[in-house]
Amino acid sequence: MNGLFSGAAARAALRSAHACLEELMSSVGATGLEAVSQSPGLLAVVDQHAAGIRDSLSTDVRPLTAVILAAYAEGVRDAAFKHGWRPPADTIDWTGNDWVLNRLLAVCSLARTLPESR
Repeated sequence: MNGLFSGAAARAALRSAHACLEELMSSVGATGLEAVSQSPGLLAVVDQHAAGIRDSLSTDVRPLTAVILAAYAEGVRDAAFKHGWRPPADTIDWTGNDWVLNRLLAVCSLARTLPESR
């Protein structure tokens, strides 16, 4: 075993991360990124959330990866659920200023910038 992960474990972690980000993109990003393109206000909110994510993940010290970003998104969702947040049952209202949805949308926005996501 070389380093923290063997090659197989690293590949499995990457596959899992991509699956997580793809699910997030389909549930939040699809409509959210379209809404961002139509609303300068929402774009500003998502940009602020993206900056907060980068700061909390210390991207100035280590590069942003799919594994790190997916783990972050899972952490946000887990914490939100523990505090009683539930995702909307119907279409997401992007004018509602839901912190959790905006944070997850920022994750989607950042995920689109990852080299391995292209």
